[in-house]
Amino acid sequence: MTEENFVDYVKLNCRSGSGGAGSAHLRREKFVPKGGPDGGDGGRGGHIIVKGNKQLWTLLHLKYRKHVIAENGAGGGSSRKSGKSGEDQILEVPLGTVVKDAESGQVLFEITDQDEEKILLPGGRGGLGNVHFKSATRQTPRFAQPGEEGQEQWFLMELKVLADVGLVGLPNAGKSTLLSTLSAAHPKIADYPFTTLVPQLGIVSYRDDKSFVMADIPGIIEGAHKGKGLGHRFLKHIERNSVLLFMISCESDDIAAEYETLLSELASFNRELLDKPRLLAITKSDILDDIMKQQMEKEVPDNVDSIFISSIAQFNLVEMKDLLWAKIHEQLKSANE
Repeated sequence: MTEENFVDYVKLNCRSGSGGAGSAHLRREKFVPKGGPDGGDGGRGGHIIVKGNKQLWTLLHLKYRKHVIAENGAGGGSSRKSGKSGEDQILEVPLGTVVKDAESGQVLFEITDQDEEKILLPGGRGGLGNVHFKSATRQTPRFAQPGEEGQEQWFLMELKVLADVGLVGLPNAGKSTLLSTLSAAHPKIADYPFTTLVPQLGIVSYRDDKSFVMADIPGIIEGAHKGKGLGHRFLKHIERNSVLLFMISCESDDIAAEYETLLSELASFNRELLDKPRLLAITKSDILDDIMKQQMEKEVPDNVDSIFISSIAQFNLVEMKDLLWAKIHEQLKSANE
């Protein structure tokens, strides 16, 4: 997925359809001169509906669609014929899309499941035909109910990447290299900060034909929760990951301090992120000999599970996947209890 094609934020003006007017028709036939009212109901106006589609990874298809207008319902007819309902407008979005009121910023709902549907704006109800207003004292009502007006509103749609494992680390921690090694994903890799500017997803194969989704997300820096670097654009995507894989290079001057920086940025953005299961991977470990590794183990925080890995040498990657798989299912189990 190229940077130009990854769109995780759109603003849309939506207008649902108005309901059709009820008919005030009076039945008039050759042998039924006073047939009475037979006006049908108006059709419902079209809804604006948001629907989940797991085949989509971006909101690009909605970027240039600023106005979404559903069809109006048709008016009722004679012989109690109801008008045709207006056609709904269905907006397909990736799983993990959050829909907000553009004016207040209030979160209205999230789409997290395939084919999940939510009515964003309901269409107006169709008006009742005059047949509904007939009574013992009013035999021939010559009026009907107008259709209900449709609604119009601005909405924000924000995509938060859904993945089993999210990679957390400073720029150049080796996140993109790990993802390209474990999956068929091909993120941009280079030796300078912010190589990754948009989230990259990869399917990681596991034992017995099992697999899980891993997300390489733009690197975090100190002050990201205030918008520095790629700031909120990074942090919001981390919210939807089940397990967090912290990655720190063995070339770091202070592994413990770097780990605390990462935790602090997550906590400042959303403290609930600290409740997610996590694993610490010390990357680029192929450059360490046994003595250096033993010395470095003393620097690794002891309050988090950790493992030394190397994507290039594929050192300890199978063991790391075992640990991640266990944490993913531990999280699923606790979520279902």
